[in-house]
Amino acid sequence: MVSATKQVPDPSGADKGRAQDAAGAGQREVHPVSHTAPEHTDALAAGLMRLPFRAGIWRRRALIVTLRVARLVRTGLSRVFPALRQLAKSLQRRWRRSLQFRTVLTTLLLSVTSLAVVGAYLSNQIANNLFQERLTQAESETRYNVKQVQDTFDGAQVTDQSSVITLVYDTLTAVEGRGDVIQRRYVFEAMPEQTKPRNRWVESRASDQLTVSVIPPELRKAVQQSGKDQYWASTVIPVGTEDRPGIAVGNKVTFNGTVYELYLIYDLNTAQQTLDEIQSVLWAGGAVLVVIIGAIAWYVTRNVVSPVSHAALVSEKLAAGQLQERMVVKGEDEVARLGASFNHMAASLQEQITQLATLSQMQQRFVSDVSHELRTPLTTVRMAAEVLYDARHDFDPINKRSAELLYNQVERFQSLLSDLLEISRFDAGVAVLDAEPEDILQVVAHVIEGAAPVAAEYGCEITLRAPAGGIVVEMDARRIDRILRNLILNAVEHGEGKPVNITVAANQTSVGIAVRDHGIGMTPAEAARVFDRFWRADPARARTTGGSGLGLSIAMEDTKLHNGWLQAWGKKGSGANFRLTIPLRQGEEIDKSPVQLEPGEIVLYGAPEGTNALVLDRPPADLSAPDAGPAPDGVPAPEGAQAPEEEQRGGDGTSQARSAAAAAGKETT
Repeated sequence: MVSATKQVPDPSGADKGRAQDAAGAGQREVHPVSHTAPEHTDALAAGLMRLPFRAGIWRRRALIVTLRVARLVRTGLSRVFPALRQLAKSLQRRWRRSLQFRTVLTTLLLSVTSLAVVGAYLSNQIANNLFQERLTQAESETRYNVKQVQDTFDGAQVTDQSSVITLVYDTLTAVEGRGDVIQRRYVFEAMPEQTKPRNRWVESRASDQLTVSVIPPELRKAVQQSGKDQYWASTVIPVGTEDRPGIAVGNKVTFNGTVYELYLIYDLNTAQQTLDEIQSVLWAGGAVLVVIIGAIAWYVTRNVVSPVSHAALVSEKLAAGQLQERMVVKGEDEVARLGASFNHMAASLQEQITQLATLSQMQQRFVSDVSHELRTPLTTVRMAAEVLYDARHDFDPINKRSAELLYNQVERFQSLLSDLLEISRFDAGVAVLDAEPEDILQVVAHVIEGAAPVAAEYGCEITLRAPAGGIVVEMDARRIDRILRNLILNAVEHGEGKPVNITVAANQTSVGIAVRDHGIGMTPAEAARVFDRFWRADPARARTTGGSGLGLSIAMEDTKLHNGWLQAWGKKGSGANFRLTIPLRQGEEIDKSPVQLEPGEIVLYGAPEGTNALVLDRPPADLSAPDAGPAPDGVPAPEGAQAPEEEQRGGDGTSQARSAAAAAGKETT
């Protein structure tokens, strides 16, 4: 650190007295001043008393300003952050959906990275080359100028002080160069720790604004410890009001028995300006090149992606049924061949779809026409069959059996014809939903009552578990009745005399009905095809209750009209479960069915072996089963189970309440 010392002239007169008073203020006692002006003292005291109050006011004002600034900053951030998040989401969505955007952005990022790396490397190489060139020139010029200075000092014949000073000044001034532009600057300093001769009248000298402090200490140490070697170091030199980079080259010279350090300092501002201009050109050229690369990438990807986008648009239109849509084909390149192949594929699909649609229309019209044409003769045949059936008791056993078979088969034929007519309405798109708010539990009870004779014939009991009260649903009661009748009769037919469990539950948006049997069951593959028309899991198996093979297909179509779900689950040897889910109000979407599709089986302690129960939810807290037997060893007995809110039993045409013990095979009154 260089410290500057400045001598101040002694003060005189009144100024001197004031200076002495100020200098001795810390050593003198402060004596009270006589109250020559009481009013001034009172005013001063009042002002001092008001200072804490004013300070409090200013603190409150500062707090208010701080809070307002914080509120403004918070408001600004609350507006900026959502905008940034929206921008990020938009870019992310654009990145996922646009191949052109991804390609152009990736190309730009790679181009910017490459140009930055290459530009940094070129800039570093150019800077090193400029510096090395300037350093080599500085070392060469320094050797020459130091030799000239030493020769001048050695040949000087001066003995007086003024001549010595003039000689040193002229010699060093000549080192700076000729002309208005200073080529180099110098610092001339006598080496420390040497005997001062009597005729050493020059201690140090330097160019304007320079001192020995601009010389790095490492360079001075190296020069002082060397012999005739030359050393250099980078430094910063003040020029006017700015600092410039420079190179300091140091040597030793001798004059009148005194060893001096001579440092020639070269300004690198010109080289720095040249480097800045080169870097500016590089960055500007890089920016222009990035824009050009981006434009080229956009143009190339647009030519490649546009046909693909057009193909995607045409595909969407074809999928929507606009089979006449085609791609525009231009040229003979790969994209043109792709367009031609796509158009050929679309034409082939259109032809096949048209043929299939024509065949389907012909089939639908044939079914519809045949169904209508058969209704009149079938009605006549049915009337004749009913007459024969009513008079069968007067026939001999063979004719009696023939009349019964004729009557049953005509009834089945009538059912098949009705199903065919209903399917034709669905195929023609003329089926209309007549939805009205009704209690779905009444519909379920009506279906169970109608299926009771069939269940009694099979020795099967039908149990209903439903919430107390009613569930009002906007539905077409006739269609829901038909769906449930198909499901329940199928469960009875395939249940092998085991119980059929019907579960009804509802949530905020939908109502679900599950029909569970414990019969032969079916595989997952069969469950996936169970709603196909005329499909049977075992074609060789005889029909007893008989049907057209269209019941579940019609049930699925009725469910679709309600915007609902009809799903099937099955397992060989464990039975099957059909679940119907419809919205409570028309137009609503179903989020989740209130009943489960795949049932869970639990064992009721004290119940006969092989008894099954349908698990609907977690066990309730209250449970009373007085007839239940003890739990198995090692298994704690349940604390209780709540009886169903409402249960109906079918099979013999009667209805009665059943408790949880009855679900295990024991009835209570």
